[in-house]
Amino acid sequence: MFRAVGSVRARAAAGATAVVAVALIAVGIAVLLVLRTNLADQADLHAEVSAREIAAEIATGTAYRNLDLPDADEHPVLVDDEHGRVLAAGEDLQAVDGTKVSLGMPGNGRHDDDDDDRDTPRPGEVDDDVDLSDGTAVVEGKRADYRWAEVDATDTQGRTVTVMAGTPLAAEQETIGSVRNAMLIGLPLLLLVVAGVTWLVTRRALRPVEGIRSEMAAITASTDLSRRVPEPASRDEIARLARTTNETLAALEASVERQRRFIADASHELRSPIASLRTQLEVAEAHPELLDLPGAVEDTVRLQHLAADLLLLARLDAGERPKDTRIDLGALAREELSQRVADRLPVRSGELPSVEVSGSRGQLSRILGNLVDNAQRHARSQVTVEVRRDGRWAVLRVDDDGPGVAGADRERIFERFVRLDDARSRDDGGAGLGLAIARDIAERHGGTLAVHEGAAFELRLPVAADGQPLKAGSPEDGHH
Repeated sequence: MFRAVGSVRARAAAGATAVVAVALIAVGIAVLLVLRTNLADQADLHAEVSAREIAAEIATGTAYRNLDLPDADEHPVLVDDEHGRVLAAGEDLQAVDGTKVSLGMPGNGRHDDDDDDRDTPRPGEVDDDVDLSDGTAVVEGKRADYRWAEVDATDTQGRTVTVMAGTPLAAEQETIGSVRNAMLIGLPLLLLVVAGVTWLVTRRALRPVEGIRSEMAAITASTDLSRRVPEPASRDEIARLARTTNETLAALEASVERQRRFIADASHELRSPIASLRTQLEVAEAHPELLDLPGAVEDTVRLQHLAADLLLLARLDAGERPKDTRIDLGALAREELSQRVADRLPVRSGELPSVEVSGSRGQLSRILGNLVDNAQRHARSQVTVEVRRDGRWAVLRVDDDGPGVAGADRERIFERFVRLDDARSRDDGGAGLGLAIARDIAERHGGTLAVHEGAAFELRLPVAADGQPLKAGSPEDGHH
């Protein structure tokens, strides 16, 4: 139950219902106010018309007893003079605002001598002003609310009187009450309809999300990353979510498969030197005079290098970013090449101008060392290293006069544990990690590493910005 209450559907239904409720309440109040104002204006108009009609008869000289008074149930009328003496009253009108109505009796009218400041119309005229007020009247023993209009008039004999005419408010009150009751009944029903429709529409809209969730739960439980979530045929946000989820699953599957291959290849690479070293140690234990100490040292060094490569790859896969240090790529190349005294072939350096890049000095040295080691294994007579600047890119090029790399293999050689020369021994050919490590480092520095015509390997790195080290990013010049 609590899960349903806290669901997106419940919150959407509650939110939509609350918004509609506020809107309907505001509209309902506005409708009632407008309706009440219109009905009150109509009541004022009817009362004023009735009062002016009687006042006009008085101003034209009609005797008070001969006035054409309307039915008291519809428009009760009371005519009194300045002293409150009732001169005329509608039939069956018994009291006004609690004051008893008695014809001809002084002091029993509604008004006293408190209107001295009012402008008195001239004989035969009706005052243009009208006073409107709410009050009560008793007609045929029934008390009801009325809207009163008071108009002054002066008869032909110079007597000023006040004509009061009322309009019953029962119809107005009944109309407003009916509308209010209809709103009180209809509003909850309408809110229930809104909540139900919102619940159903939201449920239908979120049904693909539930499909995605259930499939993801099944994938998690089965660990089968080849499965994919269903993609709706619509082009809305849920469809894009499903497509993005499938793309994530595909990337995760590829990453897991890559890790599996990596572990298998690493285990295979480690098995040979470990087995060789163990054999040599066992032989040495039984026959010390047969100990191949140089071979044991060589296997140990190979294991050390392989462990260091695997550790570096693990750090790169974990997302390790290079330090933002400004490095002179030309000076770095000169220094690294000067320390390579045991190479099979001499390394000839071309132009090595000063070009500053941003990154890790140790990792960039690792790229140069791996590229030169690769060139030493394949070169016939020479290896060449040069540095140049190409626009906003610093370019490090390592070339040799070996057989080169076929076009179909120019991307494959950067995969881990890949050696194109299967006949080559592991000792001569390495573990197949050098170029993979070099490309990973290049990409972490926002650059690229590719092989072009022949055996020319080209590293491109962004030139360091003035005043601020350049952070690693994706190159945009299109060189691959």
